[in-house]
Amino acid sequence: MVPHLITALTGPINELEQRILDSMPAIERWFRLEWMEHSPPFYTSVDIRNAGFKLAPVDTNLFPGGWNNLTSEMLPLAVQAAMAAIEKICPEARNLLLIPENHTRNTFYLSNVAQLQRIFNMAGLNVRIGSINPEVTKSMDIELPSGQSITLEPVLRSKYRVGLKDFDPCTILLNNDLSAGIPGILEDLHEQHLLPPLHAGWSTRRKSRHFQSYEDVAKPFGKMLGIDPWLINPLFTQCGEVDFSNGTGMDCLVTSVDMLLGKIRRKYKEYGIKEKPFVVVKADNGTYGMGIMTVRDAKDLEVLNRRTRNKMSVIKDGQAVNEVIIQEGVLTHEQINEAVAEPVVYMLDRYVVGGFYRVHADRGVDENLNAPGASFVPLAFDESMHLPQPGAKPGASVPNRFYMYGVIGRLAMLAASYELEKTDPAAEVYE
Repeated sequence: MVPHLITALTGPINELEQRILDSMPAIERWFRLEWMEHSPPFYTSVDIRNAGFKLAPVDTNLFPGGWNNLTSEMLPLAVQAAMAAIEKICPEARNLLLIPENHTRNTFYLSNVAQLQRIFNMAGLNVRIGSINPEVTKSMDIELPSGQSITLEPVLRSKYRVGLKDFDPCTILLNNDLSAGIPGILEDLHEQHLLPPLHAGWSTRRKSRHFQSYEDVAKPFGKMLGIDPWLINPLFTQCGEVDFSNGTGMDCLVTSVDMLLGKIRRKYKEYGIKEKPFVVVKADNGTYGMGIMTVRDAKDLEVLNRRTRNKMSVIKDGQAVNEVIIQEGVLTHEQINEAVAEPVVYMLDRYVVGGFYRVHADRGVDENLNAPGASFVPLAFDESMHLPQPGAKPGASVPNRFYMYGVIGRLAMLAASYELEKTDPAAEVYE
């Protein structure tokens, strides 16, 4: 199924699409050489915005949910990629323990867990689902909206290993982003592969660090293509000590927003873009679309109402926000049935395996779409991701656009690889 898309068909993105298609052999070789030097994250999803004049990632998730939103046609690709990933890490693997988020009542999230279980089961592994939620003290079956059910079991810790009753896994797959911190039950494991590693969780990760790594990737990639890296890279800055609830640290925020808006205006002027620039302020360690606001003028920050302050001061698992990233806002000019949409690309190991459009009928082109009320329309990556249509008019070919999204998604995944290398606690020993 290929969704009907309405996209801005003029401007630099069409030139970028043409440049990417013309450079396809060089791009694939470039990625191949990068993956010889760097290990991809185990799995990744990337939110992308296509403004017509700019195409850039705006968020990269290393514990992606939403696998249930991919089409069944994408399943063989995901299974193949899962096989490659497991073979690299633990070729003799037989048992895999999947550890989900703690919110056991969210059946839509658990449908995603069931899909992951299916993918790795088809990749040749015995997969069981273990909860680290202290409230899960015995095995429980949960009915899903699809009519299927999944079984959650309490995770048990021995001296150096985790598992379930009568189940000793060599590989543990986390689908829990560790927003609330690193649980002791997962620390100091021996001879078990924990994927992704603990330092990939939000207790360690920072969006600003990720986008610095993305900038480090976008510059050489842009040079190779002969393009301005800004066309694929959102400008950003960061503020440390901010407290929205009592209003401290707001000076840094106002100054940073003003400075970034100035930089964006200069870029818009350079490219003759008539749109009004905006920035997005996000919790630097945030997730789930929480702790996010759009700002079009620094003066707006001086009159934040209590509701906005409250929304910005706390994120998932009740974590207080005191560090924020201020990111260049990228419009989305994609629509499905007249509702604003943005593509989300899914990867397993170094392979693009699918994706979907996040669609929100009640949000504007400059707003966060990862919010209650969003719906999902699958992308047709299954046949088109590696099969662009040379010769098709730029902007007119859906497979070409999907290939382009896959390239941007992989750039963000490579940036995440750089980021994880820099924050790996084990690497410090060898410096």
